[in-house]
Amino acid sequence: MFPNSSNLGRPPFPPKHQQQSNFFNKLPLNMPPTLLSHQQIIDAQFNFQNAALSRALLSRNLAPIPAVTPQPMTYGNSSPVHTSDAPTLFRGRKRLSEQSIPHDVKRQRFHSHHSETTVVNQAVPLPEERRCSFPGSIQSPLFRAHYIPDLTGCVPPLRDTLFPDPIETTLPVAKDKLSQQVLELFQACQQQTYDLNRKELCRTELQREIQRIFPQSRLFLVGSSLNGFGTRSSDGDLCLVVKEEPVNQKTEARHILSLVQKLFSTKLSSYIERPQLIRAKVPIVKFRDKVSCVEFDLNVNNVVGIRNTFLLRTYAYIENRVRPLVLVVKKWASFHDINDASRGTLSSYSLVLMVLHYLQTLPEPILPSLQKNYPESFDPTMQLHLVHQAPCTIPPYLSKNGSSLGDLLIGFFKYYATEFDWSHQMISVREAKAIPRPDGIEWRNKFICVEEPFDGTNTARAVHEKQKFDIIRGEFLKSWQVLRDKKDLNCILPLRTTMQKR
Repeated sequence: MFPNSSNLGRPPFPPKHQQQSNFFNKLPLNMPPTLLSHQQIIDAQFNFQNAALSRALLSRNLAPIPAVTPQPMTYGNSSPVHTSDAPTLFRGRKRLSEQSIPHDVKRQRFHSHHSETTVVNQAVPLPEERRCSFPGSIQSPLFRAHYIPDLTGCVPPLRDTLFPDPIETTLPVAKDKLSQQVLELFQACQQQTYDLNRKELCRTELQREIQRIFPQSRLFLVGSSLNGFGTRSSDGDLCLVVKEEPVNQKTEARHILSLVQKLFSTKLSSYIERPQLIRAKVPIVKFRDKVSCVEFDLNVNNVVGIRNTFLLRTYAYIENRVRPLVLVVKKWASFHDINDASRGTLSSYSLVLMVLHYLQTLPEPILPSLQKNYPESFDPTMQLHLVHQAPCTIPPYLSKNGSSLGDLLIGFFKYYATEFDWSHQMISVREAKAIPRPDGIEWRNKFICVEEPFDGTNTARAVHEKQKFDIIRGEFLKSWQVLRDKKDLNCILPLRTTMQKR
C-alpha cells in the first residue's frame, strides 16, 4: 500500500557515521518483484458494476462510453510496458488517447513486466526487485499476516493474487432518483486501474532518473490517486523524500526542485513537458508527462501528504456512502469554478475534509474521528514505513444514520450555507466537530479555516479574498435551495457533460 519505494529492503538514506537508520530499514529483504499496485486491485473490484451502469445510462438515454483496450505504454526504445490486463469500461477521454503517446522518445523504457530482467537496476545499484507502488502488494512475511481479506474488512486489503470479491466493497443501494444520479456519476467518474497504472509508470521512471542526482531518494505517489477519492481526470501528486530530516521549504526544497526542473527540461524533455517551479508555501514543480498525458505536481519532503493520504483512505472505505458523496461534491465544485486553490478558491483536499467534517457532525454521525478512536494507528510521529498499515486495522464504522446519498448531499449544502459559522469556527476532522478558530497568524483574518489533520495548518488558506469567499458561500446556498426543491442533480451539475469529461 505504501510507500512507492523500489529499495524497500534497505535504509533509504546513508547512515550518519554508520549509524542505523530506522526510516524504512525494518522492511524485509526478500521481496519478489511485482507490478500490481494497491489501487489496481481496489479499482478492479468495481469493474463488475460497469455492466449495471451501462444499463442505467441507457435507461436514462445516456449512451455509455465504449470500452477501449489499453495499448502498451513506452518510455524510450525498448519493449513496451503493458499498463493493465484488467477490463475497464470508461477509457475514452481525450487526455488518455493513445495517439498522443510519442513513439520516438530518446531514452530507455521499461521492459515488459513478463521479462526476467530490467534496465532499472543498471541505473542505480538496488536490490533485484521491480519497482512498485506498495510493499503490501508484495508477498512477504511482514505483510502477509495483516492482509487476509474477509467480508467485514472495510478498507480493502493488499493482495497480489486474485482480485477481491466485489461483495467486499459494495456500494449503497439507491432508492430515489437523486441518490441514483449520485451513484451513476460516481461509477462513471471514479479512477480506474488504467488511470493509476499510467501515473505509476511515470513515477517509476522518474524515480529512476532522479536517483541519479539523489541516489537515496524515494518518489511517492500520494493524494487523490491513492486515497480513494480519485477521479478519471485527477492529476498526479508526487512527494520526493530526499532525507530523513525535515527540509526547509523556502530554501532547501526550492534548490532541490530547481535541480529537478533542470533535469526535466533538459535530459527528460523528450517526454516531460512544461516543467515549472511554483514558489508556494510548499513549493512544487508542475509538469506534464507526454506518455501518460497526466499533469503532475511534485514536492519535496512534504511528508504530511503521505500521512493524510492513508488517513483519508481509511475514511473513504469505512463507510460506503463516503466516496460517492465526495466525488459528486468535487465535480460540483469544479463545475462552479470554486475548486482551484491557485485562483483563490478551494483545493480538492479542503473539499474532501469539508465533506468528512459534515458527515462527522450529523446528529447521528456517519463517520467518527479516526485520530481520536485509533490514536496509535494515526500517530503523527509514526515512522513512514508503517503508515500504510493503519487502514487495514480499522473496522467498518456502523452508523445508525440511514440517510440516502441524495439526502446527505442536500444536507451538505445546507450545512455550509446556513449552519456553519464561517467567521468564528474552524472545520476539524481531527476533532470531528467545528471548533473555535485559533488566534494565530495562520487563522487570523482568514475567510475559510480547514484544519489539516496532522500538522494543524489551514488547508483553505488560498481563499484570501472576500469576493472569492462570497462566491463560494453563494454557490453553497444556491445549490442547497435548488436541490432541496428539485431533487435532481442535473439542476446543479449537468450529468451528461460531466460523465463525458469524467
